[in-house]
Amino acid sequence: MINVGFNYLVSEGKEEQFLLKFREVLQLLKTSNSGMLDAKLYRSVDNPREFLIFTEWESLDAFRKFTSSREYKETVEYGKSVIEGRPRHIVLQRVED
Repeated sequence: MINVGFNYLVSEGKEEQFLLKFREVLQLLKTSNSGMLDAKLYRSVDNPREFLIFTEWESLDAFRKFTSSREYKETVEYGKSVIEGRPRHIVLQRVED
């Protein structure tokens, strides 16, 4: 099992669009056999335009398969219209319980 953190700086005034797309993609992942087990959305207390999506995946292979999917590529393309700069992602593996 792995976790992936997706960090985004959303363009001013585009926060609601970002939230709507997050909900849409989350619903798609929950109803497909993507290998995603859970996802949580966090917002910075210091900057309401900064978001973190923290996901849990069955395996690194499942996550990589998702990132090569048409749906992921379409979401990335859409993201260019609501996100400032390049998103930061980190893939994590639990060391201890």
